[in-house]
This record gives sequence, structure tokens and C-alpha cells, in this order.
Amino acid sequence: MAKSAAAPTSRKERRAAKRAGKPSRGTRLKQLRQAYTVSKKHDPKLPWVMLVAAIATFAVVELIGIFFLNVWLLLPLALAGALLAALLVFSRRAQRAAYGQVEGQPGAAAWVLQGMRGDWRVSPGVSGNSQLDAVHRVLGRPGVMLVAEGVPHRAKLLLAQEKKKVARVVGTVPIYDILVGDDEGQVPLKKLSTHMMKLPRNITAGQVNTLERRLSALGGGKMPIPQGPMPGGKTLSVSQRTLRRR
Repeated sequence: MAKSAAAPTSRKERRAAKRAGKPSRGTRLKQLRQAYTVSKKHDPKLPWVMLVAAIATFAVVELIGIFFLNVWLLLPLALAGALLAALLVFSRRAQRAAYGQVEGQPGAAAWVLQGMRGDWRVSPGVSGNSQLDAVHRVLGRPGVMLVAEGVPHRAKLLLAQEKKKVARVVGTVPIYDILVGDDEGQVPLKKLSTHMMKLPRNITAGQVNTLERRLSALGGGKMPIPQGPMPGGKTLSVSQRTLRRR
């Protein structure tokens, strides 16, 4: 899960915060049930696709047992494989449904960034305008990532202005400017997380902490970002946040 700019800076503090924020098993099961209910509404074929994946996996493992080993010996493995296959299908299709709901909404990129796994220090909405075009600042091992969303020509202007401000603070640390969109040279929302993860690791964890203190002088978010952009002004449910981080 990505961290906000106000996250603890020391490794010990981050570990303690992670343990404190980790949900219980009962809470996770409840969130999964909620996620399944929400996803099924938007993807009626979900239970059938999960069932087919589970049966196919079970059959393949049992066939291996019939031809090479004892069929009963592989029964636990077949059951475990069937469950895993169903969960993988569920996760992928539910994530696709969640992205489909938020795509094109103000704050969608911030929603994705704040759900990324790993030590990413996210400051949403560090720059923006009244049309809800925005730039989000992310600090991590690649350096500083400035992610803009909105109407391209306005978002590019905000991105250039923010890059100048950040450059005065971070020195030689790499700064990546990313524009979210589906046109050439842009990064689609559904690929934003993958794009960020593929960036090279240019600085150490210690340098990340030092840069975070420097960047704090620039301030955090300066414009309101919807807490979970959804069509019709709906808020993002806990279950959908759970799906996004899996």
C-alpha cells in the first residue's frame, strides 16, 4: 500500500504503523464478501467464470494424479489449486470492474497511486485548477514521480510548473513526469501502477527519507481530491479499495 506524505519516516515506525493498520482475518473476510457482492453487480458472469476456473484446475490436477500417482494423494492439492484459481479470476475481474468505474473521474490517478504496494510516499493534488486537472507527487526509490491527470494541454502546463518547483529542491534526483490518458505518450489509468513499478531504482531508502523532509517544505495537497472517485459522485467503498491493493 502506498504511503501518504505524512507517513512515518523511520523503518521501525513504518513497521509499527503497518502492524497497527493490518486488518484482522475476520475484517479481511468481510471485505472480500463485500467486494464479491459489488463486483457481481457489475460483472454478472463473475461466479460462473470463477466456477469454470476452479473446475478446470481441479480436473487438471486430478488427471495428473490418475496418470502418474494416486488420485487421492493429489486431492488436497487439487482443492487448493481450484480455490486459488477462483480467487485469481475474482481478483482480476473485480479489479477490471473497479477501474472501469473510476476511469475518467477527477482524482482517479490519485486513487490508483494511493493503492500501490510498496513504500511510495504519495502527495495527492499538490497542484491543480478549478477544472479539477491535477498533479500528484510520488516519492519512491526511482526518485520523484509527478503524475498529471485531466485535459492534456492544461495538465501538461501544471506538470511543467510543478516540475520546476520540485527540481529546485531535489537537485540531481531523477524526476519523472507522467501524464495519464489513452493518447500516444500517455499512460493509461489501468497501466499506471505497472508503469510506476517498472521504473528503475535510482536512489536508496535513506535518500527517500531525506528527500521527503525536503519536499515537505513545498507542502502537501493544495486542492481537494475526491476520496474515491466514482460515477455520480459516489464514494469508493472499503471493499473496492481492498480489491485494488490485491
